[in-house]
Amino acid sequence: MNERGDTYTHGHADSVLRSHRWRTAENSAAYLLPRLTPGSRLLDVGCGPGTLTVDLARRVAPGAVVGIDAAAGVLAEAAAFSREAGVTNVEFRPGDIYALVDADGTYDVVHAHQVLQHLSDPVGALREMRRVCRPGGVVAARDSDYAAMTWYPEVPELQRWLDLYHQLARGNRAEPDAGRYLRAWAHAAGFTEVTSGASVWCFSSDEERAWWGGLWADRVTGSAFSTQATERGLSDERELEQLAAGWRRWAASRDGWFAVLHGEILACS
Repeated sequence: MNERGDTYTHGHADSVLRSHRWRTAENSAAYLLPRLTPGSRLLDVGCGPGTLTVDLARRVAPGAVVGIDAAAGVLAEAAAFSREAGVTNVEFRPGDIYALVDADGTYDVVHAHQVLQHLSDPVGALREMRRVCRPGGVVAARDSDYAAMTWYPEVPELQRWLDLYHQLARGNRAEPDAGRYLRAWAHAAGFTEVTSGASVWCFSSDEERAWWGGLWADRVTGSAFSTQATERGLSDERELEQLAAGWRRWAASRDGWFAVLHGEILACS
Protein backbone atom coordinates (compact mmCIF):
# COMPACT_ATOMS: atom_id res chain seq x y z
CA MET A 1 0.00 0.00 0.00
CA ASN A 2 1.25 3.53 -0.79
CA GLU A 3 0.34 6.88 0.68
CA ARG A 4 -2.61 7.24 -1.72
CA GLY A 5 -4.05 3.92 -0.56
CA ASP A 6 -3.97 2.45 -4.06
CA THR A 7 -5.13 -1.14 -4.62
CA TYR A 8 -3.11 -3.44 -6.85
CA THR A 9 -5.75 -5.02 -9.10
CA HIS A 10 -3.71 -8.16 -9.83
CA GLY A 11 -2.44 -8.95 -6.34
CA HIS A 12 0.51 -11.28 -5.80
CA ALA A 13 -0.83 -14.79 -6.36
CA ASP A 14 1.58 -17.19 -8.02
CA SER A 15 -0.42 -16.94 -11.27
CA VAL A 16 0.47 -13.23 -11.32
CA LEU A 17 4.09 -13.66 -10.31
CA ARG A 18 4.58 -16.30 -13.02
CA SER A 19 4.15 -13.58 -15.61
CA HIS A 20 6.34 -11.13 -13.67
CA ARG A 21 9.18 -13.67 -13.43
CA TRP A 22 9.12 -14.07 -17.21
CA ARG A 23 10.06 -10.42 -17.81
CA THR A 24 13.54 -9.55 -19.04
CA ALA A 25 15.22 -6.46 -20.39
CA GLU A 26 14.78 -7.78 -23.94
CA ASN A 27 11.06 -8.58 -23.76
CA SER A 28 9.99 -5.72 -21.47
CA ALA A 29 12.47 -2.82 -21.72
CA ALA A 30 14.04 -2.97 -25.18
CA TYR A 31 13.16 0.69 -25.76
CA LEU A 32 15.35 1.68 -22.78
CA LEU A 33 18.43 -0.44 -23.51
CA PRO A 34 20.16 2.05 -25.86
CA ARG A 35 20.07 4.61 -23.03
CA LEU A 36 21.83 2.36 -20.50
CA THR A 37 25.56 2.68 -19.94
CA PRO A 38 27.95 0.94 -17.54
CA GLY A 39 28.17 2.83 -14.27
CA SER A 40 24.70 4.37 -14.44
CA ARG A 41 22.68 4.60 -11.24
CA LEU A 42 19.20 3.15 -11.76
CA LEU A 43 15.99 3.02 -9.71
CA ASP A 44 13.39 0.39 -10.65
CA VAL A 45 10.02 1.36 -9.22
CA GLY A 46 7.56 -1.49 -8.64
CA CYS A 47 10.24 -4.12 -9.15
CA GLY A 48 8.14 -7.18 -8.19
CA PRO A 49 10.13 -10.42 -8.03
CA GLY A 50 13.15 -8.73 -9.57
CA THR A 51 13.92 -10.58 -12.80
CA LEU A 52 13.73 -7.41 -14.90
CA THR A 53 15.58 -5.37 -12.27
CA VAL A 54 18.44 -7.87 -12.13
CA ASP A 55 18.67 -7.92 -15.92
CA LEU A 56 18.89 -4.12 -15.98
CA ALA A 57 21.54 -4.26 -13.24
CA ARG A 58 23.67 -6.46 -15.47
CA ARG A 59 23.47 -3.78 -18.18
CA VAL A 60 24.65 -0.90 -15.98
CA ALA A 61 27.21 -2.74 -13.81
CA PRO A 62 29.13 -1.57 -11.89
CA GLY A 63 26.49 1.14 -11.44
CA ALA A 64 24.29 0.81 -8.36
CA VAL A 65 20.69 -0.33 -8.89
CA VAL A 66 17.83 -0.13 -6.40
CA GLY A 67 14.52 -1.96 -6.80
CA ILE A 68 11.56 -0.87 -4.69
CA ASP A 69 8.13 -2.33 -4.17
CA ALA A 70 5.34 -2.01 -1.63
CA ALA A 71 4.99 -5.81 -1.21
CA ALA A 72 7.43 -7.33 1.28
CA GLY A 73 6.99 -10.87 -0.04
CA VAL A 74 8.12 -10.09 -3.57
CA LEU A 75 11.08 -8.10 -2.26
CA ALA A 76 12.32 -11.17 -0.42
CA GLU A 77 11.96 -13.20 -3.61
CA ALA A 78 13.77 -10.53 -5.61
CA ALA A 79 16.69 -10.44 -3.18
CA ALA A 80 16.96 -14.25 -3.30
CA PHE A 81 16.87 -14.18 -7.11
CA SER A 82 19.67 -11.63 -7.31
CA ARG A 83 21.84 -13.72 -4.99
CA GLU A 84 21.23 -16.85 -7.03
CA ALA A 85 22.04 -14.94 -10.22
CA GLY A 86 25.28 -13.64 -8.71
CA VAL A 87 24.36 -10.01 -9.40
CA THR A 88 25.85 -7.88 -6.63
CA ASN A 89 25.20 -4.29 -7.78
CA VAL A 90 21.49 -4.38 -6.90
CA GLU A 91 19.56 -3.99 -3.67
CA PHE A 92 15.85 -4.33 -2.95
CA ARG A 93 13.91 -2.36 -0.37
CA PRO A 94 10.38 -1.21 0.47
CA GLY A 95 9.33 2.01 -1.19
CA ASP A 96 6.43 4.31 -2.01
CA ILE A 97 6.38 5.72 -5.53
CA TYR A 98 4.68 8.89 -4.27
CA ALA A 99 7.27 9.49 -1.52
CA LEU A 100 10.69 8.24 -2.62
CA VAL A 101 13.31 8.49 0.12
CA ASP A 102 16.12 9.50 -2.23
CA ALA A 103 17.48 13.01 -2.59
CA ASP A 104 16.83 15.09 -5.68
CA GLY A 105 18.85 13.97 -8.70
CA THR A 106 20.08 10.70 -7.19
CA TYR A 107 19.66 8.50 -10.29
CA ASP A 108 20.66 8.55 -13.94
CA VAL A 109 17.70 6.33 -14.89
CA VAL A 110 14.34 5.90 -13.15
CA HIS A 111 12.29 3.03 -14.56
CA ALA A 112 8.75 1.75 -14.06
CA HIS A 113 7.29 -1.22 -15.90
CA GLN A 114 3.54 -1.90 -15.70
CA VAL A 115 3.21 0.37 -12.67
CA LEU A 116 1.48 3.62 -13.63
CA GLN A 117 -1.63 1.80 -14.82
CA HIS A 118 -2.32 0.73 -11.24
CA LEU A 119 -2.09 4.17 -9.64
CA SER A 120 -4.76 6.70 -8.76
CA ASP A 121 -2.29 9.54 -9.40
CA PRO A 122 0.13 8.57 -12.18
CA VAL A 123 1.09 12.20 -12.81
CA GLY A 124 2.09 12.60 -9.16
CA ALA A 125 4.15 9.42 -9.40
CA LEU A 126 5.93 10.65 -12.53
CA ARG A 127 6.59 13.97 -10.83
CA GLU A 128 8.31 12.15 -7.96
CA MET A 129 10.27 9.96 -10.38
CA ARG A 130 11.37 13.16 -12.12
CA ARG A 131 12.53 14.63 -8.82
CA VAL A 132 14.99 11.83 -8.08
CA CYS A 133 16.33 11.71 -11.64
CA ARG A 134 19.37 13.90 -12.31
CA PRO A 135 19.26 16.67 -14.94
CA GLY A 136 20.08 15.00 -18.23
CA GLY A 137 18.92 11.61 -16.96
CA VAL A 138 15.90 9.70 -18.18
CA VAL A 139 12.62 8.51 -16.73
CA ALA A 140 11.34 5.43 -18.56
CA ALA A 141 7.86 3.95 -18.29
CA ARG A 142 6.07 1.17 -20.15
CA ASP A 143 2.42 0.26 -19.61
CA SER A 144 -0.06 -1.95 -21.36
CA ASP A 145 -3.29 -0.69 -22.94
CA TYR A 146 -6.02 -3.21 -22.18
CA ALA A 147 -8.57 -1.76 -24.60
CA ALA A 148 -6.05 -2.25 -27.40
CA MET A 149 -5.44 -5.93 -26.64
CA THR A 150 -6.66 -8.17 -29.43
CA TRP A 151 -6.88 -11.88 -30.08
CA TYR A 152 -8.06 -14.64 -32.37
CA PRO A 153 -10.20 -16.69 -32.49
CA GLU A 154 -13.13 -14.78 -31.05
CA VAL A 155 -13.92 -16.18 -27.61
CA PRO A 156 -16.88 -14.49 -25.84
CA GLU A 157 -15.43 -15.25 -22.43
CA LEU A 158 -12.30 -13.25 -23.23
CA GLN A 159 -14.38 -10.19 -24.10
CA ARG A 160 -16.26 -10.57 -20.82
CA TRP A 161 -12.90 -10.92 -19.03
CA LEU A 162 -11.70 -7.68 -20.60
CA ASP A 163 -14.87 -5.81 -19.65
CA LEU A 164 -14.65 -7.13 -16.10
CA TYR A 165 -10.98 -6.16 -15.83
CA HIS A 166 -11.84 -2.59 -16.83
CA GLN A 167 -14.54 -2.50 -14.15
CA LEU A 168 -12.18 -3.77 -11.48
CA ALA A 169 -9.27 -1.49 -12.35
CA ARG A 170 -11.42 1.63 -12.60
CA GLY A 171 -13.08 0.65 -9.33
CA ASN A 172 -9.57 0.84 -7.89
CA ARG A 173 -9.22 4.40 -9.27
CA ALA A 174 -6.68 3.14 -11.80
CA GLU A 175 -6.38 3.41 -15.60
CA PRO A 176 -6.15 0.04 -17.39
CA ASP A 177 -5.56 1.73 -20.76
CA ALA A 178 -2.52 3.58 -19.43
CA GLY A 179 -0.31 2.96 -22.46
CA ARG A 180 -2.03 5.63 -24.52
CA TYR A 181 -1.82 8.22 -21.73
CA LEU A 182 1.87 8.03 -20.88
CA ARG A 183 2.97 10.91 -23.09
CA ALA A 184 0.23 13.20 -21.76
CA TRP A 185 0.95 12.21 -18.17
CA ALA A 186 4.65 12.96 -18.63
CA HIS A 187 3.90 16.43 -19.99
CA ALA A 188 1.52 17.06 -17.08
CA ALA A 189 4.29 16.00 -14.68
CA GLY A 190 6.58 18.73 -16.03
CA PHE A 191 8.79 16.86 -18.50
CA THR A 192 9.84 19.00 -21.45
CA GLU A 193 11.31 16.29 -23.67
CA VAL A 194 9.23 13.14 -24.14
CA THR A 195 9.92 10.42 -26.69
CA SER A 196 7.01 8.03 -27.00
CA GLY A 197 6.49 4.75 -28.79
CA ALA A 198 4.88 1.34 -28.60
CA SER A 199 5.72 -2.35 -28.65
CA VAL A 200 3.87 -5.62 -28.21
CA TRP A 201 3.97 -8.95 -26.52
CA CYS A 202 2.52 -11.59 -28.83
CA PHE A 203 1.57 -15.10 -27.75
CA SER A 204 0.89 -17.53 -30.57
CA SER A 205 3.02 -20.67 -30.44
CA ASP A 206 1.67 -23.75 -28.68
CA GLU A 207 3.96 -23.09 -25.71
CA GLU A 208 3.15 -19.38 -25.55
CA ARG A 209 -0.60 -19.95 -25.69
CA ALA A 210 -0.46 -22.63 -23.01
CA TRP A 211 1.52 -20.31 -20.74
CA TRP A 212 -0.48 -17.10 -21.30
CA GLY A 213 -3.89 -18.76 -21.36
CA GLY A 214 -3.05 -20.94 -18.39
CA LEU A 215 -1.89 -18.15 -16.14
CA TRP A 216 -4.96 -16.04 -16.94
CA ALA A 217 -7.25 -19.02 -16.36
CA ASP A 218 -5.63 -19.33 -12.94
CA ARG A 219 -5.86 -15.57 -12.27
CA VAL A 220 -9.58 -15.29 -12.92
CA THR A 221 -10.31 -18.05 -10.43
CA GLY A 222 -7.59 -17.70 -7.80
CA SER A 223 -6.07 -14.23 -7.43
CA ALA A 224 -7.01 -10.72 -6.32
CA PHE A 225 -8.93 -10.48 -9.60
CA SER A 226 -11.41 -13.16 -8.52
CA THR A 227 -11.58 -11.92 -4.93
CA GLN A 228 -12.35 -8.34 -5.94
CA ALA A 229 -14.85 -9.42 -8.60
CA THR A 230 -16.89 -11.53 -6.18
CA GLU A 231 -16.65 -9.20 -3.19
CA ARG A 232 -17.91 -6.26 -5.28
CA GLY A 233 -20.74 -8.28 -6.79
CA LEU A 234 -19.39 -7.89 -10.32
CA SER A 235 -19.17 -11.64 -10.92
CA ASP A 236 -19.55 -14.96 -9.15
CA GLU A 237 -17.66 -18.22 -8.88
CA ARG A 238 -19.69 -19.87 -11.64
CA GLU A 239 -19.00 -17.11 -14.16
CA LEU A 240 -15.32 -16.95 -13.24
CA GLU A 241 -15.00 -20.67 -13.91
CA GLN A 242 -16.58 -20.04 -17.31
CA LEU A 243 -14.04 -17.30 -18.02
CA ALA A 244 -11.22 -19.66 -17.08
CA ALA A 245 -12.64 -22.29 -19.43
CA GLY A 246 -12.73 -19.68 -22.19
CA TRP A 247 -9.06 -18.90 -21.67
CA ARG A 248 -8.20 -22.59 -21.86
CA ARG A 249 -10.29 -23.00 -25.01
CA TRP A 250 -8.45 -20.10 -26.63
CA ALA A 251 -5.09 -21.59 -25.61
CA ALA A 252 -6.04 -24.96 -27.12
CA SER A 253 -6.74 -23.47 -30.56
CA ARG A 254 -3.81 -24.00 -32.94
CA ASP A 255 -4.89 -20.75 -34.64
CA GLY A 256 -4.76 -18.83 -31.36
CA TRP A 257 -3.02 -15.44 -31.30
CA PHE A 258 -3.00 -12.74 -28.61
CA ALA A 259 -1.32 -9.33 -28.77
CA VAL A 260 -0.70 -7.01 -25.83
CA LEU A 261 0.02 -3.43 -26.88
CA HIS A 262 2.27 -1.27 -24.67
CA GLY A 263 2.89 2.43 -24.66
CA GLU A 264 6.43 3.54 -23.80
CA ILE A 265 8.05 6.85 -22.88
CA LEU A 266 11.57 8.15 -22.34
CA ALA A 267 11.20 11.47 -20.57
CA CYS A 268 13.80 14.11 -19.73
CA SER A 269 13.50 17.44 -17.96
